[in-house]
Amino acid sequence: MIFKKFWSAMRAQLNKLANVFWEADPIAQMRYEYDKAVEELKEGRIGLEQYRGLVEKVTRQVQAGEKHAAQLQAQAKAYLKAGDRETAAKFALELKKAQAHLAENRAQLEMHEQAYDNNLKKIKHANKQLVGLRDKIEKYDAELKMSEAEAEIAKLSETFNMNLTTDFGQLEQVIQGKIDRNRGTARVAADLSAEGIASIEAEEAMEKVMAEDALSELEVELGLRSPATATGAPAAKALGPAEVAQAVEVEEA
Repeated sequence: MIFKKFWSAMRAQLNKLANVFWEADPIAQMRYEYDKAVEELKEGRIGLEQYRGLVEKVTRQVQAGEKHAAQLQAQAKAYLKAGDRETAAKFALELKKAQAHLAENRAQLEMHEQAYDNNLKKIKHANKQLVGLRDKIEKYDAELKMSEAEAEIAKLSETFNMNLTTDFGQLEQVIQGKIDRNRGTARVAADLSAEGIASIEAEEAMEKVMAEDALSELEVELGLRSPATATGAPAAKALGPAEVAQAVEVEEA
């Protein structure tokens, strides 16, 4: 009882292992079965060739028996015509035996011919099936490889999907975050650089006003303008040397 259970368990494990190898590469298994069938067909063809040799031998025996019977019949007729019935009777008896043997050989030949034709038909049919099986294996092989390629493409499409749940989607978020931080840094730098522009422009405007005041004071000192006109008045037009000398003479008078 224990041995029976042990043997059943071993057979189950061996069957499991066989199924693993069977399903690992079904195309290779089909090719193995195809090659084995081709070898069996070759052996069957060799046997058929040998059997055909037997048929040819029986055919030759039938042809020889027909020739021998015809010869005996001709001899019996010849002796009958010659009036030698005793000798003709001997040939007639030989003819009867030859005809019986010939009938037996003909029956054997018919049987062998029928068996040969049947086996030939089976081999032709098996060969046709093998051709179809070969085409089917190639078709299955191509379809299997195509389906495997389609499955890999589907996996790649799923991998390259820019979804937050995928690695590429998460990487895209990291890249976008870095881009946003870089843009933020650049914007802050631009905003900080704009803060000093107003003070610089105010300082330049103040210096311009101070320069204008200094010029007005100089014009008053030189007598080019009176203090009343210098305050809040627009800057006077620049005077040439002759105009300056004339203004000085007027003031001295």
